[in-house]
Amino acid sequence: MTEDTKANHILVPKHEKISEKEKEALFERYKITVRELPKIMITDAALAELDVQLGDVIKITRGSPTSGIAIYYRGVSSE
Repeated sequence: MTEDTKANHILVPKHEKISEKEKEALFERYKITVRELPKIMITDAALAELDVQLGDVIKITRGSPTSGIAIYYRGVSSE
């Protein structure tokens, strides 16, 4: 299985790196820092094709039976 196949697997929700401006707005809105977000490992297969660095924020968009779309945020971590 190639990296491209893993990242585009039907069971893997959409992952995207948010911009610095979006990151600042997210932190301001919820009065949080990247350390307070759930973590996603920098080695996660879903991030293979994204140019991510430690401290980046990933927006994960999933289908939800109750709300239609559910959005989650994760901070890129090495631990």
